[in-house]
Amino acid sequence: MPYIKQTDRDTLEIGTRRTDTAGELNYTFTVFALDYIQRKGLSYQHINDVLGALDGAKLEFYRRLAAPYEDKKIAENGDVYDLEFA
Repeated sequence: MPYIKQTDRDTLEIGTRRTDTAGELNYTFTVFALDYIQRKGLSYQHINDVLGALDGAKLEFYRRLAAPYEDKKIAENGDVYDLEFA
C-alpha cells in the first residue's frame, strides 16, 4: 500500500532518494498516477489511461523479467506442470 511515513513521502517526492521498500515503490506509482489525474481531470477516460498504463507496465515487466526468471528456475528445479493435457 502507498501509506508510508510522511518523512519518507517528502524525500521521495523531492527526488532526494530512491525507493527502498515495496510500500515506497507503491507510493511512487500512486503519486505519478494521481498527478496524471490531477493534471488531466477526473474522468473515466483518464482513470482508464492510468489503469491501462499500469497494466501494460505490469505485463511487460512480467514478460521481460519474471517469465525468464521462472523459466530458469524450472530448468534448475524441475517443472511442476508435469502433466499431459488432452
